[in-house]
Amino acid sequence: MYSVNAGSQAIVDLHGRPLGARALEKRGLILAATRALLEERGLREIRVADIARAVDTSPATFYQYFSAVEHVVLHLAAELNSEIPALLELFDGMWRGKEGQRRAFEVVNFFFDYWDRHGPILRIRNLAAEEGDVRFMALRRDAMEPVLAAMEALMRRNTVGSKDPLIDPPSAALAMSAILDRLAAVHQVVEGERVSRAALMGTSAQILFRTLTGK
Repeated sequence: MYSVNAGSQAIVDLHGRPLGARALEKRGLILAATRALLEERGLREIRVADIARAVDTSPATFYQYFSAVEHVVLHLAAELNSEIPALLELFDGMWRGKEGQRRAFEVVNFFFDYWDRHGPILRIRNLAAEEGDVRFMALRRDAMEPVLAAMEALMRRNTVGSKDPLIDPPSAALAMSAILDRLAAVHQVVEGERVSRAALMGTSAQILFRTLTGK
């Protein structure tokens, strides 16, 4: 798999050579083509030849940048973690009154939008992590841990644990994160006559607000 030189932040190929402008463009096309193919079929149905054909290049060129299809997906999944800081900003402050409720709704909206845009990649990441692939496990952990810490810190600022000794902030943060992540992954399946997207998001936001603030 490609790597990043920590000193210069230069992206390099499988042999450690920094990529020039044309190589970076080709690599970007490979990433984009893989993402597009994942919208149409499962990971196991995608071959290197399919990706190479989509970008009008050869499998040999593909192997200059990535060692396998799953390595492309690993990179795509890693890129998604760059969006997490925007979620963390929503946990700032005390979450009082309407402003707190607005922030809770924005958190729910982030989860739903994140999954709507990146569902195929996130499903592969989660499945691979659950099957024990340490690379994908690390990516999921890197995405989850800052969110759990932000939720727990907000609960402690609001003294949730002291108000109700039955509520353990770390456990509550893990539960809420898992609920929101799973709900965002499947909401399109359950939305319909019985529940609307607006109602689902609004109710989830209220549960989140009350859990994190104790109000």
